[in-house]
Amino acid sequence: MKHALSVTRQQNFAAWYQEVISEADLAEESGVRGCMVIRPWGYGIWERIQKLLDARIKAAGVDNCYFPLFIPLSYFEKEADHVEGFAKEMAVVTHHRLVGDGKGKLIPDPDSKLEEPLIVRPTSETVIGAAMARWVQSWRDLPLMVNQWANVVRWEMRTRMFLRTSEFLWQEGHTAHVDREDAMRETLRALEMYRQMAEDDCAMPVITGEKPENERFPGAVATYSIEAMMQDGKALQAGTSHYLGTGFAEAAGIKYQDKEGGQQFAHTTSWGMSTRMIGGVIMTHGDDDGLRCPPRIAPWQIVIVPMLRDSDEDEAVLEYCRALSRELGALEAFGEPVRVLLDTKATKAQVKRWSWVKKGAPIIVEVGPRDVAEGKAAVLRRDRLYKDDGKLNTAFTPKGDFVASAAKLLQDIQASLYAEAKARLDANIARDVSDLAAHFKGDEAKFAGWVEVQWARPSGAALDKIVEQLKALKLTMRNAPLDAAPADGACFFTGEPAVERILIGRTY
Repeated sequence: MKHALSVTRQQNFAAWYQEVISEADLAEESGVRGCMVIRPWGYGIWERIQKLLDARIKAAGVDNCYFPLFIPLSYFEKEADHVEGFAKEMAVVTHHRLVGDGKGKLIPDPDSKLEEPLIVRPTSETVIGAAMARWVQSWRDLPLMVNQWANVVRWEMRTRMFLRTSEFLWQEGHTAHVDREDAMRETLRALEMYRQMAEDDCAMPVITGEKPENERFPGAVATYSIEAMMQDGKALQAGTSHYLGTGFAEAAGIKYQDKEGGQQFAHTTSWGMSTRMIGGVIMTHGDDDGLRCPPRIAPWQIVIVPMLRDSDEDEAVLEYCRALSRELGALEAFGEPVRVLLDTKATKAQVKRWSWVKKGAPIIVEVGPRDVAEGKAAVLRRDRLYKDDGKLNTAFTPKGDFVASAAKLLQDIQASLYAEAKARLDANIARDVSDLAAHFKGDEAKFAGWVEVQWARPSGAALDKIVEQLKALKLTMRNAPLDAAPADGACFFTGEPAVERILIGRTY
């Protein structure tokens, strides 16, 4: 069967991923290594994710704010574990002015050297901690819960669009609490929020769990994640939530007077989700014709393509399409008005159809003169593009019937994409593996999925040895699922009594 893309997932998953991004007009290279231009369709998906997630954040009583892009180096030096974790990725500003070198080039002016270098924000715990130290005086000021939508810079050596870029967009929540119990409630609330976002909005099933010690956020006491399985079997860490204990509060001086008049350090948390989620949507739902975008996050849920022929019938076709657009736009799906686009670009209808197929618009409707005459529409649902015989699965439906069923059809597509991905996830977590090397043997194109094993949660040198063994197999520990069955055997790695189960796999 001939597909819209030149490379299939089976042939070369990495090349397929890049072609989806290009052909779906999601993003492109910017001229700066590791940075991308997010095109309107890709940014529209991010705006939908942002809108839905922001509503969940605010519903939890968290307020949005904004903090500077530049952070003094001294802020990071107060938290040794934190700065060590990010030191190799930090972009540093040392001068504030350029001058000509007399040879047509611009160079930093030696006289403009900053007294203190500034770090381009890799994350904001330190600068927000300094603000919290000013804002928190009494137990009455807690909990203090803020979030910012921003860009961050981490100078990555190996970059891939959406998945690992030097600059990316995200939200980062930061909270301060009176005690560990309250902070842990917030840490797990944010984790559950990310699970809902991934599964309910992005139709991406995930495993929620705690990261092992070696995978914790720098300076954190505990890190939790949602892990999604991509179609090539690799894991994608799609959102994280961290309990930071009092370490950051002690470094920043976030103290409060308790009810008895004593001074206590606040317990803090942080949590974030980024444009990496778009990469996850591509690799979870994409097919060999491009992206399949879940309706809840699709910028346009229904796209109407009029089939114009430079004839006297064109105006009647356009008017029919306008009326159809108005009727569909008056509907609601998922508690919001249906998002409908009438594509009137001066391009052949077939070209426009395949453009929207590659972008992954959930429903594509074509209307020609015959459809107008018969009061019908040619409806194509993107999640089920082909019939069994390989032909397009176009349904020629009376207009009234289509309008009446459109909202439910969008819900069906959302559910269908989730069910497909959930079945793949469930079928590819192995729990009876005795030899990791044998299970993951072969090149990285092999769909080996993940392995769940029991372990004793070792630390220190014992954990380092395990990490090195896994690294040799290009494997990592993903998380210990919160809903896993209780441990009832020996540690897979040490033979000691196991305390929990943990997932192992290849990762992005």
